[in-house]
Amino acid sequence: MKKQEKTNVMRTLDQKKIPYKSYTYDTEVAISGMEVATILGQNPNQVFKTLVTIGASKKNYVFVVPVCSELNLKKAAKAVGEKSIEMIKSKELLPLTGYIHGGCSPIGMKKLFRTVLHKSAEEWDAIIFSGGKIGYQVEVALENLKKVIPFELNDICE
Repeated sequence: MKKQEKTNVMRTLDQKKIPYKSYTYDTEVAISGMEVATILGQNPNQVFKTLVTIGASKKNYVFVVPVCSELNLKKAAKAVGEKSIEMIKSKELLPLTGYIHGGCSPIGMKKLFRTVLHKSAEEWDAIIFSGGKIGYQVEVALENLKKVIPFELNDICE
């Protein structure tokens, strides 16, 4: 395992005195969320990925879904009241959010975007998601995540 260092996500959680568990794994490149869950020995239903989209209105939205699921663009659009949404292009991720592909977290983006978590998140005491850098994950209880970013729960997966 790599040496534990603090990411901006962890510093944000520390500043707000939010308890969390952190996990690290060795990789320098983005790997799939399923691979992350396997490496960490975690249930892929509890490990979530952060997806950034753009709506027909040109507004951006963040969707957080289990790594073993796919975002349903129609359900996601309906959840945020858009006619349609699509994934943003990979090259647009860093300038928009401050994160690179494989290290995108719902916490600590350059701007606060409307965020929707898949409703299955409430089945867990805590969910695991990117710590803001490739190779870093954090586990945070939903009631504590609410103290850092506003979000809603909805059925947004296939």
